[in-house]
Amino acid sequence: MQNDDVEIKPWELAKYPSKEKTDALIPLYREALTLLGEDVNREGLVKTPERVAKAMQFLTYGYKIDPCEVLRSAIFEEEYRQMVIVKDIDFYSLCEHHLLPFFGKAHVAYIPNKKITGLSKIARVVEILSRRLQIQERLTTQIKDCIQETLDPLGVMVVIEAQHMCMQMRGIQKMHSVTTTSDFTGIFNTAKTREEFVSLISMKG
Repeated sequence: MQNDDVEIKPWELAKYPSKEKTDALIPLYREALTLLGEDVNREGLVKTPERVAKAMQFLTYGYKIDPCEVLRSAIFEEEYRQMVIVKDIDFYSLCEHHLLPFFGKAHVAYIPNKKITGLSKIARVVEILSRRLQIQERLTTQIKDCIQETLDPLGVMVVIEAQHMCMQMRGIQKMHSVTTTSDFTGIFNTAKTREEFVSLISMKG
């Protein structure tokens, strides 16, 4: 039973494909499959262009949402000034160079300056920014910038560990390689603070 009083958040609505965009993308994917040598009229491929059109809209829905607005929707005044860490945030993104997936975990920390946000909103920022065509380096910086600009904390640090299908499925084809990127601001420019963060995200359990 549907409850009409339940508010659907904008970032949930953004995940749904647009019929207008789907209709425009279908012939493009049909043409692409034909150019690759496939018969788009055979049973297994008849609905593939539509499926791909909808899937790609979901995988890139992050363009429709301002992640900073998500943070601003849940800001609270608080005197807490110790490190807040949300680690092991799973994410999936598409590399802008080959449109192949890269995926892994993001670890985010900030030290509040009288303002905190809901912990789920940190994970939501990672999700939104990863649902765009990305490179790992830029994704790392965008997460950091969003939190720094919105919460104005004493410092932010982001570490991302990811596997890239463009390395594993094509190109150099190194199956177990992991790429790590980091970026930080403010008090995290101090080596001791960065080391504390790295130590905490390395703890198991």
